[in-house]
Amino acid sequence: MAETLQTTGTGLPKGFRSAEQGWPELRRIPRPPHRLPLLGDVLGADRRRPLQDSMRFAHELGPIYRRRAFGKEFVFVWGARLVADLADESRFAKHVGLGVANLRPVAGDGLFTAYNHEPNWQLAHDVLAPGFSREAMEGYHGMMLAVAGRLTDHWDRQLAAGRTVDVAGDMTRLTLETIARTGFGHDFGSFERDRPHPFVTAMVGTLTYAQRLNSVPGPLAPLLLRAAARRNAADMEHLDRTVDELVAARRRSGGGEGDLLDRMLATAHPVTGEKLSPENVRKQVITFLVAGHETTSGALSFALYYLARHPEIAARARAEVDRVWGDAPLPGYDRIAKLRYVRRVLDESLRLWPTAPAFAREARQDTLLAGEHPMRRGAWALVLTPMLHRAPEVWGEDAERFDPDRFTAEAVRARPPHTFKPFGTGARACIGRQFALHEATLVLGLLLRRYELHAEPGYRLTVAERLTLMPEGLRLRLERRQPPAGAGDGAGLRLRSAGAARHDGPRTEDGAARHTGALPPEHPASTNGCPVHRAAD
Repeated sequence: MAETLQTTGTGLPKGFRSAEQGWPELRRIPRPPHRLPLLGDVLGADRRRPLQDSMRFAHELGPIYRRRAFGKEFVFVWGARLVADLADESRFAKHVGLGVANLRPVAGDGLFTAYNHEPNWQLAHDVLAPGFSREAMEGYHGMMLAVAGRLTDHWDRQLAAGRTVDVAGDMTRLTLETIARTGFGHDFGSFERDRPHPFVTAMVGTLTYAQRLNSVPGPLAPLLLRAAARRNAADMEHLDRTVDELVAARRRSGGGEGDLLDRMLATAHPVTGEKLSPENVRKQVITFLVAGHETTSGALSFALYYLARHPEIAARARAEVDRVWGDAPLPGYDRIAKLRYVRRVLDESLRLWPTAPAFAREARQDTLLAGEHPMRRGAWALVLTPMLHRAPEVWGEDAERFDPDRFTAEAVRARPPHTFKPFGTGARACIGRQFALHEATLVLGLLLRRYELHAEPGYRLTVAERLTLMPEGLRLRLERRQPPAGAGDGAGLRLRSAGAARHDGPRTEDGAARHTGALPPEHPASTNGCPVHRAAD
């Protein structure tokens, strides 16, 4: 385990803290039975899939357990009652540890990786929060449609050529272009490339390296990962250079149209008058570009997998799209929130495979977790979100079954709070959750309306891990649908796609009434969200 830094301004250590330092009754917590001297609980461990490895141990050991690796002890939590207690903001806060801390060299004190005591988190949060208001979201809608048009053009070409589509790769192209256009006025040209954009390659490299740091003893990392460290340094340099060029171009232009980058460069805090420093602007842009597309692409990819595997669910969702959007060639902003069943499909996909699959919480003070486990101030635990989302006392004995009706308004009201956490929790939860959910619901609606989705017969879901989760090797066969009467063939979407390549600004859609900003009733308003999509900030 790579070490992070050593002290904070509050006097708490901010590097890795082995559980012995904070859990006085650690021995009461179950652990695997076959522990090796020095190495710890490594028998049968899967270094390539540590999250799924941890899920396996969770099934065996229960709602709280511990593991030891290379002399360091970790506590994992997923029981609903325990997680609900960890969500108490008066006693617990976000803990930046494990893979998140390993991203500090890349993202610094950006929203996702900042320590709680670092002032730039609150400054950036307050400056950027208006960028996800109802008015801002409505302005992004046209650009989201434009990028979606580029995706459907690409899929139409694949269909005409008789080829299947690379779901994860294409969703990554889509979400990178969406956050780049809406947030920073930049076009990466992802759909005009045969290979992933170099920014994506560098991003995947840094995420993979951060995860690998968790699998080797800290003192040995420079030796064992020497070549990987050199590649990671080159990847970080590429990310920095790309963002520096993007920011420099904006400064030369004199400003954009009030997007996130304009806010980062020019907006002062409403109370203190302070602005983000140039170094912090770089870190925030990297944070949004990386987290803002990597996790959403995974969420869309898992949703498309389940829709292809369950044609009866896809048919029900498609019927809702046809009914709600009617004969409009393109959906207005207000129509996206009316796709309640499509949203349930997305939520159920996020339940089974939340693409930011864990979050850590630390004690603000000496406390007793759920009335039974003493924790000292600074002690932390890692919440396994996919296991929380499978807790049988909450989700039933059939929790592995894909069922969007778990998210009807009645079902949501009947469940205890803090049992669905795909965006983290509390004050440090994801700042732009509504951006991510609007984008993903819009895209699913457009694809369902345009295509029948068919899974390859021999495909079995394999989940790849690089801190975030993604279905590996997923390809779909498409079948073009006839559009609803009066809806046309989506030419308007293709026109917007062409406009996107010219860097056109947002456009008014179909003149529909302005959206009130209200969520569907089964999704009450929450602070848990972010266009740093799906990774808690």
